[in-house]
Amino acid sequence: MQFNGFDKQDFETFYIEGLDERMSAIQERIQPKFRAIHELVNPDLEEIVGREMHLHIAKHARRTVNPPKDTWSAYCHNKRGYKKHPHFQIGLWHDNLFIWLAYIYELPHKAEIASKFLQDMEAIKATIPNHYYISLDHMKNEAQPISSTDIAKALERFKKVKKGEFLIGQRFNVNDPIVLDGNKLVKEIKETFRTVSPLYLSSMEI
Repeated sequence: MQFNGFDKQDFETFYIEGLDERMSAIQERIQPKFRAIHELVNPDLEEIVGREMHLHIAKHARRTVNPPKDTWSAYCHNKRGYKKHPHFQIGLWHDNLFIWLAYIYELPHKAEIASKFLQDMEAIKATIPNHYYISLDHMKNEAQPISSTDIAKALERFKKVKKGEFLIGQRFNVNDPIVLDGNKLVKEIKETFRTVSPLYLSSMEI
């Protein structure tokens, strides 16, 4: 399946009024692109992590009134669900595209994973480039560059706060040329997954 990148109309989806109307646009414009990306990047991801990975596309099923402000696809070893496991995400807000290794609040072994990452802090700093980002809440369109983030403090919050989360990876502005170029974006997704994979592999040992 061919993937030509995300265009202006894809991001404008999040300005459409009405739950049904916006969901229809997400399903028609964005989700087919998530599936196309999956076909192109999943074989590489499976080779990197050494296990079968399954695609999950956000259904936003719990929403009854307010339309989603973002949407995403997730890659997880578990076929039935991803929220309780370390997983990779690719998704959109109205103004940016994100590529995350995600540990969200449903994860049952948050404290153990956070402790392991805290012990491996120097290795993490040496592995992850400074231009990568960290997010502490997947439900907010907020993230900080690693260069200006206290990683230890972020991990302590992830460890101790019940709703604490830890997402690490890249974000690209809606106007970044790479977002529009399917080949370059796929290459960047693969590279991002490869870069954060040591953290994934470490957390999967717990």
